[in-house]
Amino acid sequence: MQLIFEQSAPGRRALELDPLDVPAADLPPELLRSKPAALPEVSELDVVRHFTRLSRRNFGIDTHFYPLGSCTMKYNPKLADRAADHPGFTRLHPHFSTSPAYRARCQGAFEVIHATERMLAEIGGMAEASLQPIAGAHGELAGALLMAAYHRDRGNTGKDTILIPDSAHGTNPASAAIAGFKVREVPSKRDGTLNVRALTRALDDSVAGIMLTCPNTHGLFEPAVGRIACMARDRDALMYYDGANLNAIIGRCRPGDMGFDIMHFNLHKTFATPHGMGGPGSGPVGVSARLVDYLPGPRVVARDGAYDLATPPKSIGRMAAFFGNFLVAVRAYAYMRALGASGLRDISTGAVLNANYVHAKLKSAFTSAFDTPFMHECVFTATPQARKGVRALDIAKALLDRGFHAPTVYFPLTVKESLMVEPTETESRETLDAFCEAMLEIAKLADEDPDALTRAPETLPVGRLDEVRAARRLNCSF
Repeated sequence: MQLIFEQSAPGRRALELDPLDVPAADLPPELLRSKPAALPEVSELDVVRHFTRLSRRNFGIDTHFYPLGSCTMKYNPKLADRAADHPGFTRLHPHFSTSPAYRARCQGAFEVIHATERMLAEIGGMAEASLQPIAGAHGELAGALLMAAYHRDRGNTGKDTILIPDSAHGTNPASAAIAGFKVREVPSKRDGTLNVRALTRALDDSVAGIMLTCPNTHGLFEPAVGRIACMARDRDALMYYDGANLNAIIGRCRPGDMGFDIMHFNLHKTFATPHGMGGPGSGPVGVSARLVDYLPGPRVVARDGAYDLATPPKSIGRMAAFFGNFLVAVRAYAYMRALGASGLRDISTGAVLNANYVHAKLKSAFTSAFDTPFMHECVFTATPQARKGVRALDIAKALLDRGFHAPTVYFPLTVKESLMVEPTETESRETLDAFCEAMLEIAKLADEDPDALTRAPETLPVGRLDEVRAARRLNCSF
């Protein structure tokens, strides 16, 4: 495929500007180019065809199945995009919200913010929520700062440690460390759940909180979560819920009811904004009643029949400009209103059903990491295939040749040669069957012709790269 510059022909134009109807302004000589900009000269049709061809060479959720575990790469309805594209939202200047003179112009946006926070709080079993954090890890950081503010206010100066499972998302310890906490790792048991005995030994008076994902990153519900919450409360430690896997339980159970004090929501995973490609993200944080006074501010509050701004008395301050990624919140608002309570329950039902369906179809060919029913994602180990020279990475690359994006590989770190599949609730049985057939074909090839898999992908615009060379020589050309 030619580069756009290679399609250039002198004098060809995609558009023509109208003649000036005002006198031309003379630019200072130092701002003038010594020669014309080296831009491609192509027709409008050339431009359209070039970028359309480029778009067809990419993988995306609108064109391919994306079974990335722990990522929830599900289809997001265009209804939510339509709502976020409303001129009343897109043309509203954010500075209007900070000016009392213009605040009346923001009442519709304020209503969406207020209502979205209330709905998220209800879904999470929390007292209140704030939309300010602009990513999942940013929500984690907000949660860690809330922990710090709570303990500082109570004079708990010795509480400087957060306990985190060994299977946690890597952002958990990073967020805790950025907030100034020490991090202590708690191991998992062989069945993939948290080792409560090890947690008991680690849970001393220095512990400010426990960060827990439930279901965890092994795709398993933590059966001792209620007991863990009671243990934390006895030590005046706070429970933090990593909301990355909320898709598995939404509408079925609530983190607040399990004993969690803080949680973040991933609007860019669970609530109708696409996940990946660098954003936009949104990681609202919810809190129990005892932490409401510490929430980021200012907050939208209902007052005398209108919406206004107020900052909680012990607020940790702003986490982002204005109210986070507002149009992501609009998408979430439209999504929740469209689905209602029964629709939200259907999300978790479909997500869990699809994951276990894939697991049941593949467990004869791929070894399950854990011998138990999964929640929204299933985890295999490619260790048997690796003994024959086919690693998890080779299986992932081979899937690309068969029209599927790869699952997550080598995460969680607690599983050797990990293959983590999250089909989400939006995929049909026919798509899952086709994916499983491709995986079974790859498993057969691993037995009969393993070298064929180490060459994959062979049908894509870019083939197998030398990843070691790429890592060591970042600026080299291949």
